[in-house]
Amino acid sequence: MLDYFLILGPFFLLTLWAQWRVKATFARYGDVPLRSGLSGADVAQLILRGAGIHDVRIEAVPGLLSDHYDPSAKAVRLSEEVLNARTVSAAAVAAHEVGHAIQHAQGYQPMQWRSSLVPVVNLVSSLSMPMFMAGLFMGWTGFALFAVILYGVTTLFHLVTLPVEFDASARAIKVVEASGLATGDEMTGVRKVLYAAGFTYLAATLLSAAELVYWLLRSGILGGSSDE
Repeated sequence: MLDYFLILGPFFLLTLWAQWRVKATFARYGDVPLRSGLSGADVAQLILRGAGIHDVRIEAVPGLLSDHYDPSAKAVRLSEEVLNARTVSAAAVAAHEVGHAIQHAQGYQPMQWRSSLVPVVNLVSSLSMPMFMAGLFMGWTGFALFAVILYGVTTLFHLVTLPVEFDASARAIKVVEASGLATGDEMTGVRKVLYAAGFTYLAATLLSAAELVYWLLRSGILGGSSDE
């Protein structure tokens, strides 16, 4: 499996660096108070009202950087470090998650595609690699090829996720700046937090794509026979 680590190693390192960077950037601007004194929950509520959205709840969720929007429950879920904090980082993350709520309300197409892929990815991600390894060991080439195709759904999910996340961040930056929720150097912090978060999604996509290419090579779809 040396070739596995040689091909994917750089992408694993890139992903780890991206995760470290987003945590470090969040911590840095988590120490910078928002001059308006608004909490993450306040920022989220103000943006929702400004967008004319009144049926989305704001809820607490445990875990650092576990913040997300749940379209099925119409709930913006914010971690403790965001919900009650009155910092630049809290404002950035809260605005980003509300960006997803606005996408949902406006029927943003890539978000609908991602939502439709979630149950498929949950199933495929747990089956594809065991199926592939079983196919290789048993000599069932067709079975292994089918498993690789299934894994491709995971890579497709990552690709669809990119415009969803980048658009939510763009919406957040625009509305926070236009509404005056953050100004001047605070906006610099908002951008840095969201750009760092966005890079984690890009790194994850590159890793998934590299892994797909590796399994395509191993299966023989690319570069000749899997027996080589």
